[in-house]
Amino acid sequence: MTPFAASSASPCPPGRPVPPFPPLRVGRSGYRLRRAVRRRRRALSAVLAVVAAGLAVGGAEARASRGTAPPAVKAPPPVVRTVSAPVRIADAATVRLLRPGDRVDVVAAERAGPPRVVAAGARVAEVPVPDEAVGDSGALVVLSVPRDTARELVGAGALTRLAVTLC
Repeated sequence: MTPFAASSASPCPPGRPVPPFPPLRVGRSGYRLRRAVRRRRRALSAVLAVVAAGLAVGGAEARASRGTAPPAVKAPPPVVRTVSAPVRIADAATVRLLRPGDRVDVVAAERAGPPRVVAAGARVAEVPVPDEAVGDSGALVVLSVPRDTARELVGAGALTRLAVTLC
């Protein structure tokens, strides 16, 4: 016989049936209290949300009924379209310092008068490879500027020598 086999001389007492009894409900009163408080908070927050929405809508209508004009809505700023303008700069060494994405001011140096800024804050779109056959006539740079500024650049480039300053 194995040591685990059932025998009549067992050290355990004989089993007894468990009597039926109703389930225990421990601490239920505290749960009811918490649930009631939670419901009141939800109800209060819902009431406050409805009141706030009513005031927001009613506030605008109340202003209109009192005769005051509604606040003026600003029109969006006009869209500025940019164009690519090739510009010949007098100093080729200065153009070699430029990279696409740089911001430059284009200055027209006139012999008769003081220099004037033709384009302020123009974005460098491209710096073409310099052509060695051109000689000492400067270097080309492509700028991204508004259409009106491009016209001024072309006119100034035809009459004067142009220079750039990095912004």
